[in-house]
Amino acid sequence: QVQLVESGGGLVQPGGSLRLSCAASTNIFNLHKMNWYRQAPGKQRELVAEITTGGSTNYADSVKGRFTISRDNAEKTVYLQMNSLKPEDTAVYYCNAQLGQLSRGWGQGTQVTVFS
Repeated sequence: QVQLVESGGGLVQPGGSLRLSCAASTNIFNLHKMNWYRQAPGKQRELVAEITTGGSTNYADSVKGRFTISRDNAEKTVYLQMNSLKPEDTAVYYCNAQLGQLSRGWGQGTQVTVFS
C-alpha cells in the first residue's frame, strides 16, 4: 500500500484559487498513475482529474479549463491547481495512487469550501 497525505484545502470565495498537494510514500511513485477524486455531501465520489506515468492528463467535464493536475516524480508529489472555483466545487478532495488497474492507496482527504 501507498501512504498518501493531502494538503492545501481551505475556504475560498467564488473565482478564487487553491492548490492541493498529495505526497506519496512509495519509491516507485513514477510507476503510479495518480488521480484526484472529490466527494460532496450526499453525493458519490467522482473522478476529477488523472495523470498517467507519462504525464498525460484527463479531466472531468465540470473542471476542464479550470483545474490542472501535475506531478513531480522527484518529490513524489501530485498537485491539483484549481482556478475559477465555484460553489459546486465544494467537496472533500482525495488523491489516489493506481498501479496498473490496482488501487494502492487513498489519502485522508482535504476539505475545499467555496462560499459566497
